[in-house]
Amino acid sequence: MLALLVVISLILLTDYFGESSSSPLHSVQRGIVEVLSPVQDGASTVLSPVRDVAGYFSSTFKAKSQVAQLRKENDQLRNDVSQLAYEGNQNRYYAKLLKLDNDYNLKSYGLETASVTGKNPVLWYQTVTVDKGSDAGVRAEDPVVGPGGLVGDVKTVGSSYSVISLLTSPNFSVTAEIENDAGASNSTGNSGLLQPAVGNPSTLLLNYLPSDAQVSPNDIVVTSGFQDSKQKSVRSLYPAGIPIGTVSSENPQSSVLINQQVNVTPTVDLQHLSVVQILTDPNHG
Repeated sequence: MLALLVVISLILLTDYFGESSSSPLHSVQRGIVEVLSPVQDGASTVLSPVRDVAGYFSSTFKAKSQVAQLRKENDQLRNDVSQLAYEGNQNRYYAKLLKLDNDYNLKSYGLETASVTGKNPVLWYQTVTVDKGSDAGVRAEDPVVGPGGLVGDVKTVGSSYSVISLLTSPNFSVTAEIENDAGASNSTGNSGLLQPAVGNPSTLLLNYLPSDAQVSPNDIVVTSGFQDSKQKSVRSLYPAGIPIGTVSSENPQSSVLINQQVNVTPTVDLQHLSVVQILTDPNHG
């Protein structure tokens, strides 16, 4: 049957191309075209909405696929930007730590760098937890510095973690003195006890300053690092000269006190602390 159909087709094609335009086969072709042409046009018109709907769904599916791909790429770019921002912040923190180390020769105090792994979002001004402990040579009461200055001291030590008591913790205090623009103590005896201001975690108070001490806003407050001249073993755990903060204003209560009292703003951004350095040998053994 297939062979017969092929032979008939070849005969018809041969006759069609061999005959003139007025031949019977050409007349049949024209008749078929005239009959089917309106049907074709009508079918095309009827099916046009179907083609449009099919094209719409095809375009919609393609657009959804592209949207999904673009969202995926956008999420990846957002993650990349966040990672770059985080790394940029970390680099700035480490640059500040390096400057602090170089300016005050803190490398000789057994520095141990640690990352902040936990903090209380409500009581952020009291303690933070870091990822270094006794296995790294950390001991209780070791001083802790951060990007820009003093952070606090070690309160509790575990084998692989430590809890740091911050400057703004109610239980923290340190002897401190005021420096002038030249970086020296502005007068003998201008030292006092630095403690957090009650009810204001972002402010410290430098108490018991001499009543005649000349203090100006933006004066730098540093650790005094005292040592008993008669008993060398009696000394502060904090090396002298570590920046703590700057004088923000004189406390109004000073007018009724024998000793002067000033407000101090911490140098380190304690609320966004992410990396610190622990002085594991503050007194060189």
